[in-house]
Amino acid sequence: MECIDRSGKGIALLISDEGFLVATVTDGDIRRAILAGLDLSLKITQLVENRGPAFRTTPVTAPADTPDDQLLHTMTEKGVRQIPLLDSKGRVINLVHLSDVVKEYELPLRAVVMAGGFGTRLLPLTEDLPKPMLPVGTKPLLELIVEQLRDAGIRQVNVATHYKSEVISDHFKDGQDFGVDIKYVREDQPLGTAGALSLLEETEEPILVINGDILTRVDFRSMLNFHREHGADLTVAVRQYEFSVPYGVVLTDGVNVTGISEKPVVRQFINAGIYLLSPAVRRLIPNGQSYDIPDLIQALLKQNRVIVSFPIREYWLDIGKADHYAQAKSDIATGVFDRKEFS
Repeated sequence: MECIDRSGKGIALLISDEGFLVATVTDGDIRRAILAGLDLSLKITQLVENRGPAFRTTPVTAPADTPDDQLLHTMTEKGVRQIPLLDSKGRVINLVHLSDVVKEYELPLRAVVMAGGFGTRLLPLTEDLPKPMLPVGTKPLLELIVEQLRDAGIRQVNVATHYKSEVISDHFKDGQDFGVDIKYVREDQPLGTAGALSLLEETEEPILVINGDILTRVDFRSMLNFHREHGADLTVAVRQYEFSVPYGVVLTDGVNVTGISEKPVVRQFINAGIYLLSPAVRRLIPNGQSYDIPDLIQALLKQNRVIVSFPIREYWLDIGKADHYAQAKSDIATGVFDRKEFS
C-alpha cells in the first residue's frame, strides 16, 4: 500500500531477484482485500493467490522501446492504466502510466457536489454560511473539494445548491479561477440526496456525486477504474467503522446459549457520501422530485443491477457535526490531511 501511494500510479510490481515480473498488485486489489476482510499483514504472494478468478490475469507488458501511441492503444484495448516495460531479456526496467503518455489527461467524469443542505447541526455557524462554505484552514471546504476534483483531472463540475446559494455562486462564479467549469443546479425546494441529479444536462459520461460536507483524499481515478473493472451501474464509496460493545455479548440459538463474546469490537462499512453512477442510472431518478440515494439503491437492487462498494482507505471525514468540524480544522492545521493516510 505504501509502495502504491508513493508512486502515485495505482500499482505495485512484484519482481524476482533476477528482475523478472512475477505479478502486479493494483489499488483495486488492495480495496477488494479490505472488503473481503483479509489481514493486511499478509505477505504479498498470499494476496495475489487470494484474488478472484476475474483478477488472476497475466500482467500486460510491453518492450521498453514501444512508442507512446502504441502504449496508449494497448491501454485502451486492454482496459489498463499501467504497463510495465521490459528489456530484451524480459526484465522490468520501467513502468509507464496513462498520464505519462497523455500529458493533459482529463478524467471522463461529470462531478456533482451536493451543497444545498441547511447544516442545522452546525448552527450557529451556518446562520450566515451554507455548510460547504465553512472555512477549513484558509479556504472553504467546498473549495478544497473543487481543487481535489480539478487535480484528479475532472473539469466539468456541477454544484447543487439551495440554502444561501448566492454565497456559493458569488465565490466560485463560473469556476474558471479554480481551473474548472462550474454549472449550478439550483433546487427551488430540497430534493434529497439524489433528486437534483434529475436536473442535470444529459451526458454519456459517468457521474461522480460527492456530498458537500466531506473532507477526503479519496482517489477518484482509482474509484472510476474500480467502477469499470466491476461493470458497475452504481459504485458506493464506503468507510470502515468500528465500535466496541461495552458488555459481554451472549450468542444464542433459540433458547440455547452457544457462546459469549466479551466486549467485542464490531466492524461495519458505512456510507461515505461519494457515488459513481452510470448515465442510465441517472435517468431512473424521478424529475424534480425529492429522492434519496437509498431510494435509488433499492430501485437498482429490485432490477438486479450491479452495485459495488469501494472502500476508502485514504483520509475521510464527514464534517456534519460540530466535533467533526473541529477535528477537520485541526487535521488541516497539523498536516494530518496532507499525509497519504491509509487504513
